[in-house]
Amino acid sequence: MELSKIEPFLEGKTILITGATGFLAKLVVEKILRVQPNVKRLFLLLRASDTKSARKRFNDEIMQAELFNVLREKIGANNLNSLVEEKVFPIAGDISIEDFGIENSEMKDDMLKEIDIIIHSAATTRFDERYDIAMNINVLGASNVLKFAKRCANVKILVHVSTAYVCGEREGDIVEKSFNFGDSNIDIDVERKVIEDKLKELEAQSLTSKEVTMAMRDLGHQRATLHGWPNTYSFTKAMGEMMLGHLKENLQLVIVRPTIITSTYKEPFPGWIEGVKTLDTFILVYGKGISNVFLADPNTKPDLIPGDMVVNSILAAIVAHGNNKSYQNHFIYHISSSKINPLKSGDAKLFMFHYFTKNPWIGKNGNKIKVKEITFLSSMDSFQAHISRYYWPLLKVLQLANVLTWYYLIDGTYTNLKRKIDMDIRLSKLYKPYLIFHGRFDDSNTERLRMTMKECKMDDVLKFDPSCINWEDYFMNIHIPGVVKRLA
Repeated sequence: MELSKIEPFLEGKTILITGATGFLAKLVVEKILRVQPNVKRLFLLLRASDTKSARKRFNDEIMQAELFNVLREKIGANNLNSLVEEKVFPIAGDISIEDFGIENSEMKDDMLKEIDIIIHSAATTRFDERYDIAMNINVLGASNVLKFAKRCANVKILVHVSTAYVCGEREGDIVEKSFNFGDSNIDIDVERKVIEDKLKELEAQSLTSKEVTMAMRDLGHQRATLHGWPNTYSFTKAMGEMMLGHLKENLQLVIVRPTIITSTYKEPFPGWIEGVKTLDTFILVYGKGISNVFLADPNTKPDLIPGDMVVNSILAAIVAHGNNKSYQNHFIYHISSSKINPLKSGDAKLFMFHYFTKNPWIGKNGNKIKVKEITFLSSMDSFQAHISRYYWPLLKVLQLANVLTWYYLIDGTYTNLKRKIDMDIRLSKLYKPYLIFHGRFDDSNTERLRMTMKECKMDDVLKFDPSCINWEDYFMNIHIPGVVKRLA
């Protein structure tokens, strides 16, 4: 049933996927191979020194992932290997370089002739990334993908995976609209010159690589806040969108903006996740008994969306835009839950408390870790006051005790507490834009996309309606168990 419904838009198609070793890209590859093995070719762009290294990385990091077990069991290991050998072509490349630095001219020519669809998911998602790295990947990388797409003879659509938080720190309803250079005072050439000058300045100081990295991270944060964004990630992703909108000309461009991506809801099985993401950091810190006090507003509604729903929305956009010209002006989609199925922060903290009360973490000493109820502090001022009131006095006592005992008795206790305080402060500053966020993402375009899938009778194959999620069940039986099993 799945195959017959999905045939019209993927059968015989050649697809390029960037960032192939990333969480979402792996889900895309698995979904396509599972529901439409009759694609012509999948070109997977990943960082590697050569084709042999790219193939090895593909085998080690993608095909060996637990994610592919369902497909492996469905068609058999030998059939899966044969399918991959015939259809999947890992390409050694780097999006920060024009033409991705592909050295195999014959392979590049084949790509330019054959590619029908491009899914651009490569990005650096570190919130405090070095500004030069984030610029090269999230901005110039997007531009290089677009330039390559415009040279492809048969390309039908470019899907760019962005983030809903390109909006910055906003309140109220946030609509699905594009960014334009004219709407801001951003000049990418100026930003690149700022980076170039800073690197020259740092080079002249003969700093260590760590010191250079910290300086470039600070620069990214400074430039982001100067232009009204909370961090380097959202700022450079916004500039990437501006670049695409400015240069796309007649190319069919779709921008998918997911919110906070979490583990899979259904496909290929519930609870698959890879890499610690925004919410998961706090789940791990809390479950391990490291902290129960977090910066968060109990009245906000964190916008979560399972990874498989994001993937299904990407494929649904390809279907709609490939078959319906009326969709050409609707090229931005918020893949979100806060409008039609909002989750309250207060409920999320109760789910975490109940889960770890029933399923306590086992510490390194073999003892169960008993969690306390979570306390939310709704501003940086109150959070800093809490640290000053409860932790700094104890830290100073331990510091004095260390001096009096020649660091013999309780140096470890002091170090552990200092590390805990530093981590709490760093996490709070880093995640503040997402933990205290008072906006709500409008998803009118996405709702129209869902209705189109229903009319095409494809809504059972491409499910991305978050209204079906029972958040308590999802947290208690899917997401937190998945995080504990796969990320601990």
